[in-house]
Amino acid sequence: MQRPPEYTVQEVAAQLASPEPPRLLDVRERAEWELVHLQAGQLVTDDLLEEILSDWPPETPIICYCHHGIRSLNAAVFLQQKGFRNAGSMRGGIDAWSLEIDPSLPRY
Repeated sequence: MQRPPEYTVQEVAAQLASPEPPRLLDVRERAEWELVHLQAGQLVTDDLLEEILSDWPPETPIICYCHHGIRSLNAAVFLQQKGFRNAGSMRGGIDAWSLEIDPSLPRY
């Protein structure tokens, strides 16, 4: 199995602005989500994970993000192992997003 793609924050921003944006999954803890999150992101909860694994088509484009890009890469590997071949990770996480895309987002 290939390593999931890692997208720069600029690539993710462009994909989110496209006519068919990927699903954006926030794999951080709820407390981190409550501090700051991307508007298009969905916090991965047990219920959402169950929905993803049972209902989402395996070709669904998915980009995972976390604080710095480590947990999100692990989440993308997990999703690929479950058959989601279009799962990737946002390199640098929400920290890079706040530095390079939207400086109004708080950093932690």
